[in-house]
Amino acid sequence: MARFTVLIAAVVLLVFVVAVPEVTAKKYTVGENKFWNPNINYTIWAQGKHFYLGDWLYFVFDRNQHNILEVNKTDYENCIADHPLVNWTRGAGRDIVTLNVTKHYYLLDGKGGCYGGMKLAVKVEKLPPPPKAAPVKSIGSVSMATGVAQFIIPFALFSVSTVWDAILRMW
Repeated sequence: MARFTVLIAAVVLLVFVVAVPEVTAKKYTVGENKFWNPNINYTIWAQGKHFYLGDWLYFVFDRNQHNILEVNKTDYENCIADHPLVNWTRGAGRDIVTLNVTKHYYLLDGKGGCYGGMKLAVKVEKLPPPPKAAPVKSIGSVSMATGVAQFIIPFALFSVSTVWDAILRMW
């Protein structure tokens, strides 16, 4: 009975590992190994990247010389930091902007670095839907997927139980 319970638990675990797609947020280090510094084109850095809900922007900078402010589009374009929407700076010089709303984020350095190019605009989107499964070809009255499943599932159960039995015999 214990073997059967362990076998069922192993099969259920296997189904979850195989069936559930991994969805994780991505952490972007702004500027890669050049970090958040003047004279870097962050527009070029952001090109080709897709920012999705839950992603993070990780800023590394000298906390005495720079900061990270979120501003509106007009203030971003003109490097105006007088009335930020959000001050993302936490004082350590290792700060994170969590992209938790689908919108355009306009970020800049409010200590003068914006004039040296320290500004970044990103558009955050929802994750795209997963791709649709390919249509199943029918073979007579039984679909190909059903036929394969009728072979694979018993084979997988037999294989797992055989391996488990071999492990138990070694102990």
